[in-house]
Amino acid sequence: MAGNSQRRGAIRKGGTKKGAVVGSGGKRRRGLEGRGATPPAEARTKHPAHKRAAAAAKAKAAQQNRPTGKAGVPRVGRKADDGPELVLGRNPVLECLRAEVPATALYVAVGTENDDRLTESVQRAADLGISILEVPRTDLDRLSANGMHQGLALQVPPYRYAHPDDLMDRVKTSGEPGLLVALDNISDPRNLGAVIRSVAAFGGHGVVIPQRRSASVTAVAWRTSAGAAARLPVARATNLTRTLKDWANQGFQIVGLDAGGDTDLDDFDGSTPTVVVVGSEGKGLSRLVRENCDAILSIPMAGPVESLNASVAAGVVLADIARRRRHG
Repeated sequence: MAGNSQRRGAIRKGGTKKGAVVGSGGKRRRGLEGRGATPPAEARTKHPAHKRAAAAAKAKAAQQNRPTGKAGVPRVGRKADDGPELVLGRNPVLECLRAEVPATALYVAVGTENDDRLTESVQRAADLGISILEVPRTDLDRLSANGMHQGLALQVPPYRYAHPDDLMDRVKTSGEPGLLVALDNISDPRNLGAVIRSVAAFGGHGVVIPQRRSASVTAVAWRTSAGAAARLPVARATNLTRTLKDWANQGFQIVGLDAGGDTDLDDFDGSTPTVVVVGSEGKGLSRLVRENCDAILSIPMAGPVESLNASVAAGVVLADIARRRRHG
């Protein structure tokens, strides 16, 4: 044997020869074995999909556990789902306090110049038992894209929605013919707030909105409702069409509002339990909702105006129904 083959222990045992051995798979036997199915893109650490998924998970965790400033002011201006919202600016804050929106804290920036609005806001917050906290101006700057908070912010808790069945219970206990309003994909919170205000003013029992593709009861809606949102229940329906069908089976007439309706408001009898359905600002009533309406009301107008704002139209119809019910 060549080389150092005479050294003790240098003689190889049988079957240990380098190179391919019959039936062994060769020197890369493990490399030839199958490795199973390819993992999904999100599980491959160097794939862009994995990086996107990790970033999304990190953002979600950060949103759920948002860091706060020294006085507990959220560092992110955007409202989280089912989280508190901040109203910024002296006029909006004062309007919310005048409407007795159930706020939890009033933030005043250090060094803010005093005026009548600030003085009244602080006084009203104190009278309502709302915490008044002085915070660095930089904390409020982070909450406003343009910095137009004017040194004042009001924290409003998330609105607690009712269930559609709760509105039926409210009607039954009232002993009056039910009057409800359903909003079909209204996207402007100011319209939502104005409708809530009209329903409360004309003896309605509640408002129902879809769970998706609809304005929510935000601070803007609170302010527009002039505090009526605190007294009138607003329900969320998982499926608005199904809710309307259920109410129809319980004896309610379902009437939609549309400029090209088949029934004139002057000829409408609203003395029986009624659900008034208001369509979206641009498209009006959706097809499925329209198909489940017993009548489509139109408001007679003397001028050349083709249609009214959604909340204005709702107010006109509700006022007419209330007048007819008062006079029998």
